[in-house]
Amino acid sequence: MQQIALIAFKGIIRDRVLHGVGLVSLFFLFIPSISSLSMRQVAELSITLSLSFISFLSVVLAVFLGATQLWKDIERRYTFSVLSLPVSRTSYLLGKYLAVAFFILCVSGLLVLAALAVIMISSTMYVPDRPVAWDIILLCALFDAMKSLLLIAFAFLFSTVSTSLFLPVFGTIAIYFAGNASQQVYEYITAGGGKQLPEVLRWAANALYYLLPNLSAFDLKTFAIYAVPPDVQGLLTTGVYFVVYTAIILFCSSIIFSRKEMN
Repeated sequence: MQQIALIAFKGIIRDRVLHGVGLVSLFFLFIPSISSLSMRQVAELSITLSLSFISFLSVVLAVFLGATQLWKDIERRYTFSVLSLPVSRTSYLLGKYLAVAFFILCVSGLLVLAALAVIMISSTMYVPDRPVAWDIILLCALFDAMKSLLLIAFAFLFSTVSTSLFLPVFGTIAIYFAGNASQQVYEYITAGGGKQLPEVLRWAANALYYLLPNLSAFDLKTFAIYAVPPDVQGLLTTGVYFVVYTAIILFCSSIIFSRKEMN
């Protein structure tokens, strides 16, 4: 599995994905100038733009790299030659997942370093009213990376049940939007706003809330922007939730991929 992960990681590097990331990351150079337009909250706006950009780019990479890894190998028939070796399909799947996950973590780490430099420059140019919480910014970036890893698992799940690229890409995008909105929908229904809805629809909404990933739990940007320490118990719960949910999705992906017929 380690060998497959290493080969897949080198393949991602050869595809020059880092070149595209580096080009898009030039946006960081404009953040201090954009943030200076807000004379009273320069540091806060700089933190917001930096973390939002990292989150957006990580999600894009998670969706498209996660969706193309299995599909590309099956389409080019690389999978047949690899699986003819003494390698289980589960090891192959997990190796591919680890390669994409490690690449996302590496890119996130580099982007975080750039973001910290940008935030430091902005806070030096205009001293903020409250101190910048560097530890919470790092924590926010970590949980954003965890969200991306969970999306990669969904992209692999969709890749195991589809023979085209459409379902992995758009299915993962749909999971992303649904997962970000599930908490708000659930609170609206349970708070009494959904009383006028049919009972079946309310039951379905509650069921989807527990089935879909709650991606809003990984969003700590508000805490980082206003330097408010998040609840430690909530962070631990979210961490356990991430591990368990990701493991379940990968387990289901492994079962489906092990039984998948490849012609």
